[in-house]
Amino acid sequence: MTIGVHLEEFHDLPVFDFPDADADATAGLPDAASVAWRVSAPTYCDSGDEKWGARFERFLKTVDTGRVRAIVVGGWEDAYENSSAAVVTAFLGANDRLTALEAVFLGDMTFEECEISWIVQSDVTPLLAAYPALRELGMRGGTGLAFPSLRHTGLETLVVESGGLGADVVRGIAGSDLPALENLELWLGTDEYGGDSSPEDLAPLLSGEAFPALRSLGLCNSVVEDQVAAAVASAPVVARLDRLDLSMGVLTDEGAAALLDGQPLTHLLELDLEHHYLSEAMAERVTAALAPHGVRVVLDDPQTAEDDGDGDVWRYVAIAE
Repeated sequence: MTIGVHLEEFHDLPVFDFPDADADATAGLPDAASVAWRVSAPTYCDSGDEKWGARFERFLKTVDTGRVRAIVVGGWEDAYENSSAAVVTAFLGANDRLTALEAVFLGDMTFEECEISWIVQSDVTPLLAAYPALRELGMRGGTGLAFPSLRHTGLETLVVESGGLGADVVRGIAGSDLPALENLELWLGTDEYGGDSSPEDLAPLLSGEAFPALRSLGLCNSVVEDQVAAAVASAPVVARLDRLDLSMGVLTDEGAAALLDGQPLTHLLELDLEHHYLSEAMAERVTAALAPHGVRVVLDDPQTAEDDGDGDVWRYVAIAE
């Protein structure tokens, strides 16, 4: 996963940028249901720039809102200071018009627009209350993010991309009642950017008691990926997964050995360990244990740990600041 480019596809639809105010309002616009609409304003706004709220209102007046299936929110003005609360409020006010909305992504900004850990989010759960038919929710940025536990019967995919995900957010998600959830991806991050969760915060999820429909689980980008892997190794939820993603983090031989010494993983269709710190021998051991059973093991070249010369070794997650 890269945050250096904007989403090109979302909710299995190509992403189409809603045009600037000085463009012809309707020229060349696709069918409202055929694309995921990206509504974005400059993150660093000048006085003459169209603000996100104004652009969203223009979008609502221009497009057949009753047919819109997916919206990608890009930048909003001063996203490093202003939270997504106004964006969430705008969606709440439009739920009587966006009657076919199935998917929302909040914060599709590249690092050039706003570093991931600078993006200020907010409590996003009112979106789920206002859109009971929402099937997919994604967001980028963990600063200021809140996700108190809730019940939503339609959500199938939840993705939270961050350089550091707070323990309260992890507990809120893990404690939610989401009976239709099939795909969950959490970028847990590092404590340098607010990622203070532990495997214990994931307990309802790992126990298999939460999310009975879950088939794909990503616990990614973690500075404690070895601990996450050890917890997953004995987690009842794994038995019903098709895909397990422990990529982007600080996974070493210790975590990989815990995985292999735990419950069988041969039922998986895919195990993603991209961006890892495994030795060549351990990488070969993982592949030899799973690939003959038809498991697609995703392994790239190992990351290189840094020695500071004083006996300390530093390893880094893929996405932090």
